[in-house]
Amino acid sequence: MTSDLGIAQLINVVASGLVAVSCGWFTWTYHRRAPWVTTPTGRRLMALVTVIGLLGTYTVLITFWPDGAIAAVLRIARTVVLLLIAALIMQLTQTVIRVQREPGNDPVAKD
Repeated sequence: MTSDLGIAQLINVVASGLVAVSCGWFTWTYHRRAPWVTTPTGRRLMALVTVIGLLGTYTVLITFWPDGAIAAVLRIARTVVLLLIAALIMQLTQTVIRVQREPGNDPVAKD
């Protein structure tokens, strides 16, 4: 099946696979070495990196199963992953705004 891929598709699959593996490595490392569960930012960062990795995984899988029932399930999963990414980015935005509003975190204030 990979012989049917054009150069652009092949590059896309390799890059998406790299994203999936990198996100998987980050998730595993962060899970084992950081207290990510104890803060909202840590939990949201972990979730965001995980769903970005799932998006890369989707791209690899849909390249090899572009038709049929598996493809339909993958496309539904992709929609869910994209909605999760949007929600997580909104949550991170709220977190950043909240942290910046805390006393002592004003980046414009001069010492």
